[in-house]
Amino acid sequence: MPPKISTQQRRARLAVRHHLAAPAATVEAAVAGVVALHATDPATVHLSACARLAAPGIAAVERALYEDRSLLRLLGMRRTVFVTGLDTAALVQAGCSADIEVKQRKLLEQHLGQQGHPENVPEPGKWLRDVEASVEAALRARGSATAQQLSEDEPRLRQQLLMAAGKPYEAIGNVTSRVLFLLAAGGRIARGRPRGSWISSQYVWHPLDSWVPGLPAWDAEEARAELARRWLRAYGPAPASDLRWWTGWTAGQTKKVLAVVKPAEVDLDGVPGLVLADDLEPVPSPPPWVAFLPALDPTPMGWQERDWYLGAHRPALFDRSGNVGPTIWLDGRVVGGWAQRASGEIAFRLLEDVGSEATGLVEAAADRCAGWYGEVRAVPRFRTPLERELTA
Repeated sequence: MPPKISTQQRRARLAVRHHLAAPAATVEAAVAGVVALHATDPATVHLSACARLAAPGIAAVERALYEDRSLLRLLGMRRTVFVTGLDTAALVQAGCSADIEVKQRKLLEQHLGQQGHPENVPEPGKWLRDVEASVEAALRARGSATAQQLSEDEPRLRQQLLMAAGKPYEAIGNVTSRVLFLLAAGGRIARGRPRGSWISSQYVWHPLDSWVPGLPAWDAEEARAELARRWLRAYGPAPASDLRWWTGWTAGQTKKVLAVVKPAEVDLDGVPGLVLADDLEPVPSPPPWVAFLPALDPTPMGWQERDWYLGAHRPALFDRSGNVGPTIWLDGRVVGGWAQRASGEIAFRLLEDVGSEATGLVEAAADRCAGWYGEVRAVPRFRTPLERELTA
């Protein structure tokens, strides 16, 4: 019979390993604790890091990203943009991004050949390879460039596609972003510092090998196995379905990875789970703690099955596509949500009675959270019911 690991023990592991009850000394350690920070919304990267740092500050996050370059923003699991340490970035590139590049290349070639506007592109595969080579050469000549500058250097980036012809949502758009997507997913170019503040998503592109020279190359299967180990260390114990969801792997890839990793099977309150074989010893529960985590934070987005820390609060805190909004955590479970108002005030609402002592911890955490923003005002990219209510 597999050993049992309680919900309370899962919450204790989350608290310590995600640096929510045991703050990290460096940005790099904070990121490593959760494997990767979601970066679809640029603000998430900075706010998630600050929530895990002993001495939080936006400047420290920017220094790690753009000066030390010890972190890298890249396209990875589930076609989502993440920020990771360089060693993890190499695993993500080989174990996730490379597959995405193959699938998206095939799709773009199909669209170029069938939905080009005003005309289809003949020999779309050859055309696309030629455009990519031209764009990469232009980028190397400049050293760094925006998407607009690259379109000026290579006008074929303005090739248009007619999508959803005849539908109410019919649209015509350039292929610029999709070509740059392929170059990034293929590990050829990287996003550098954005134009504007830390909430901007208008990035300046760089050749990957000049932005972070020497990123190691991994065999795809070995990379997936090591990435699975890191996820299990941070998010285990958990069902195998959570690992498959988080990585975006196929059922076959996940099965093959687990055959290599050989995790231990455990009982999670009647649900089969997995944990690294050397990670069965209990983690002591930390003292009471509170955390204000931003929209798309990696902790609430780390598992597909969330009832053990989310309870009945999903309708208020997630949008219809499964994106989480800002959450308030107490001792390893979600107890409320928050939002930044136009004035800079952090408004919050507790969704259950946590007692006067815990409420005091929440109020103090709200004040600290307000300090992370400074003069910046950031609206989450994916808005949720409670966040909208708090800012109305």
